[in-house]
Amino acid sequence: MSSPLAELHLHIEGSLEPEMIFEMAERNSVQLPYRDLDDLRSRYKFTDLQSFLDLYYANMQVLRTSQDFADLTRAYFARASAAGVAHAEFFFNPQAHVNRGVALPEVLDGIMDAVASSEREFGLSSGAIAAIVRDLPVHEAEEVFSEVIRLQAPIIGLGLDSAEVGYPPSLFEDVFARARSEGLHVMAHAGEEGPPEYIWQALDLLGAERIDHGIRALEDPDLVARLVDEEVPLTVCPSSNVRLCAVDSLADHPLRTMLEAGLLVTVNSDDPAYFGGYVDDNFIQLRDQLGLTDDERETLARNSIKASFASDARKAELLRG
Repeated sequence: MSSPLAELHLHIEGSLEPEMIFEMAERNSVQLPYRDLDDLRSRYKFTDLQSFLDLYYANMQVLRTSQDFADLTRAYFARASAAGVAHAEFFFNPQAHVNRGVALPEVLDGIMDAVASSEREFGLSSGAIAAIVRDLPVHEAEEVFSEVIRLQAPIIGLGLDSAEVGYPPSLFEDVFARARSEGLHVMAHAGEEGPPEYIWQALDLLGAERIDHGIRALEDPDLVARLVDEEVPLTVCPSSNVRLCAVDSLADHPLRTMLEAGLLVTVNSDDPAYFGGYVDDNFIQLRDQLGLTDDERETLARNSIKASFASDARKAELLRG
């Protein structure tokens, strides 16, 4: 890969590799329900988003201390840098940790320690996005977000993730209005398993500046026209879409159709420890199975920089390559 990349759709908890799960379990005296690494890896077969989330949240039990969160984030930065990522904007789920008894400062201190030194240690700029777990009660989202703000955590935005169907963006209009009033960027997972209507809601009700996934936008020509006209970025995760059965295979992935429609598409790894690879792996698989060309790869790389929330100076630096 020649041009630098920005990765804009990565869940830091989804970069928790099996080996690190066992290391942290031993460090924190957590009893795992797996015999060994092979037993754990054998469970990485998913039929839909929920089947993945069940394992994803179970494995999070090993994350207990600020050191755990710092180690996790640094491990991702090291791997992302090796993949050609020069700027990373990643999600973390405060509710998923607070609800199992981990103090919010432990989460924030660890993640933000890694973010603060990402350029010096790994040569990549970075920013953390707090993401709401949409299938938990709305009042919890508001309470945890209020605490994140009270602690003056240096997050760059608020996102919306987890089980999409049945949990429309409209539920979270108030908390996103508050995020915007705090000067934060806002984005939402929409249009992966959920319908195009969820993308409309994310744009109109939440004020989303980016749509995470968004592959079902193609079902609505009016929506596609709007996304093209307003240059709304879509952070697409090809390997994730296949592993969660939203798309049959990479050869069938609508990525090229989205590019040809003029959509501002980017390629990302989502939860790479679970979905078969980091962003460089995604590009290799897209080349091999979808026939992605070098020119298309360059377009996607430039799109990722343009779609990022990096400063204008940083974007200009990265676009110069």
